[in-house]
Amino acid sequence: MLEDIKREYFDLLRFESVGADPAKLKECVSCALWLKKWLEAIGFEGELLMNEIKNGKAEPPVLYAEKIGTEGAPTVLIYGHYDVQPSDPLSEWLTPPFEPTEKDGRIYCRGAQDDKGQFFAFLNGIKDYLATNPTIVPTIKIILEGQEESGSEALIAMAESMRKRIAADVLLVCDTSAASDLRPAIVAGLRGVSHFTIRLKGPSRDLHSGSYGGIAPNPAQAIAEIVSSLHNPDGSIAVEGFYNGIERPTSEEIAAAEAGGDTQETYEADIGCEAVGGEEGKSIIERNSFEPTIEVNGIHSGYSGPGSKTVIPSEAFAKISMRLVPGQSTRAVRDAVTEHLKAHCPRGMTLSIEDYTLGAGGFRLPLASPLFRLASDVLSEMDNRGAVYQWDGASIPVISVLKEISGAAPLIVGWGQAEDKIHSPNESYSLAQFEKAREWGRKIIAAF
Repeated sequence: MLEDIKREYFDLLRFESVGADPAKLKECVSCALWLKKWLEAIGFEGELLMNEIKNGKAEPPVLYAEKIGTEGAPTVLIYGHYDVQPSDPLSEWLTPPFEPTEKDGRIYCRGAQDDKGQFFAFLNGIKDYLATNPTIVPTIKIILEGQEESGSEALIAMAESMRKRIAADVLLVCDTSAASDLRPAIVAGLRGVSHFTIRLKGPSRDLHSGSYGGIAPNPAQAIAEIVSSLHNPDGSIAVEGFYNGIERPTSEEIAAAEAGGDTQETYEADIGCEAVGGEEGKSIIERNSFEPTIEVNGIHSGYSGPGSKTVIPSEAFAKISMRLVPGQSTRAVRDAVTEHLKAHCPRGMTLSIEDYTLGAGGFRLPLASPLFRLASDVLSEMDNRGAVYQWDGASIPVISVLKEISGAAPLIVGWGQAEDKIHSPNESYSLAQFEKAREWGRKIIAAF
């Protein structure tokens, strides 16, 4: 990596652009302004877009930039996000989370991979191409948002009004992973995501467990009961109607996913325990690529400090997320889950469902797509092993929205690896991965 690119990359990483945290709004704005200036320096016209302030709360801006290309050339829309996950737990970071640190060819920092490292490397590839081919270019439109990690609320809200502005032939996204050996991977589908909070309230205050134990209902026990009701003993989801409408993968898709995916042994080496989540009887690739999930992301009730505090807590909550597959309606799932939780609310509890984010549904793309053939040819130039296909278990909810609004065919290729530890302490991105993403940006733009 050239030193000037590394310096700019480090400057970008230093912004604490946690889009989900209102206290970090200023950092998000500063990050978006930095990116706008960077894009303008290479010939783009940029603009920061913001929705009206609601309930005294402003949202991180959406950066839109464009560069008009050669007449008759296709139009390419590029999507990425500059927001990052919170850095907690801070105690587990070995280096400062917002001060990039280089070690053994890897850059450690929050956002080093997800998604600052990926999209910035890709944009540097476009910069490379423009520097050598100033007159033979497609029209390039860029959207960089600051809320992907929390549901893309601002961008989704303004997307319809941008229909004509963002119309394009191809939607390029660099925010996923390659195969485990850095072999290129074309993502042929993504799961959607919805998330919410379950809150249970019991007694009017925390109670002495000796004086009230066996009398007062216990929200800590109740939250465990209601969460456990979401799954059957075989790991399948117990919510009535949850699986309605699911579009099952074809045998060709399953075979391609198995060929391009990791083995159970690879997953277990990565996570450090048995890979026993999900429904029994289905392969690890099926469970991760084609099946929906309900997962508990956090749960809390009562005292959690050192020593003991013998109380019956007055309330409990659980953070829940769901990964949804094509055919599932986000609204129908919300209604089914709500009814299930109400029906399974333990006696003595008051149930509320808070901060429900519908997100967007999942999608799959046809393997016979001409765009996939073009991408495969380009990726074969980069790696003689050629590309594999993956159906990513993760989500980029806004992609479904941008696909519909822009009319563009998505092409999703990223260069992440398991060792990058995105969403965890000590996130990193190797210089080799950065250069792969940069090369991909240069070559795929040239192909158009």
